[in-house]
Amino acid sequence: MAQILKGKPVADQIQAEVEQKVSALAAKGLVPHLAVLLVGSDPASEVYMNRKKKTGEKLGFQVSTHILPGESTTEEVLSLLSRLNSDPGVHGILVEQPLPAQVDKEKVGSSISPDKDVDGANPVNLGRLVGGDESHVPATAQAVIEMLERSGVSLKGKQAVVVGRSTIVGKPAALLLLNRHATVTICHSRTADLGAVARCGEILVAAVGKAGLITGDMVGEGAVVIDVGTNVVGDKLVGDVDFDSVEPKASAITPVPGGVGPLTNILVLRNVADSCQRMAARG
Repeated sequence: MAQILKGKPVADQIQAEVEQKVSALAAKGLVPHLAVLLVGSDPASEVYMNRKKKTGEKLGFQVSTHILPGESTTEEVLSLLSRLNSDPGVHGILVEQPLPAQVDKEKVGSSISPDKDVDGANPVNLGRLVGGDESHVPATAQAVIEMLERSGVSLKGKQAVVVGRSTIVGKPAALLLLNRHATVTICHSRTADLGAVARCGEILVAAVGKAGLITGDMVGEGAVVIDVGTNVVGDKLVGDVDFDSVEPKASAITPVPGGVGPLTNILVLRNVADSCQRMAARG
């Protein structure tokens, strides 16, 4: 039977470390400030924004929320970002997704100051990661690594397969694994015989956004499986991994919900605290 890798114990560890960071900053008169921007009234985005605010304020952060009407233009979003970028009291900026169709997602991501980009939305920070700089990495990709390392999974020399090539999860997760000396294969929708490639993974990361894509016949015996997918099927939240068929073959597996998800908000806040520390050091 596979070990079930639950996110809450790992999130609790990270939260304790973040509390220490915030206390050290407070001793210097510093309060890390996260600005969260929401365009429109997407119910799920509102929930995510409010969770960050509640958790952040509980831990001693300042969390400001900036809500624009759903009909806002790209230019109006960029104007607000420009003000937040130039405000020295703001240490981290996060734009909740999804954005309305008329707003250019790429322009918005590229307009967040790279030094305040606490969820890796600016492509400049993906370039930094390619060079080995992990200071501005998307929280979900970080969550993959935190889950593996804090669960005692050795990465050095392992065959890792990442299914998914998005710039917010798949690619950065692959680069983080590579930085830790894993041998990494990235798969995607046009990979020929996905199952044959996936079965080679001693570590398998599923980050596509397609419910039940990874089935038991696609997983090697004893693999560690990290499911990043969040898909709504009926009234249930399910992952990219068909848990029931994969779990008997895996040595360890994350559930959905309850796997990497609980780590993301606290990792965003950790990034804000680190950004505050860096900005203070630069004066």
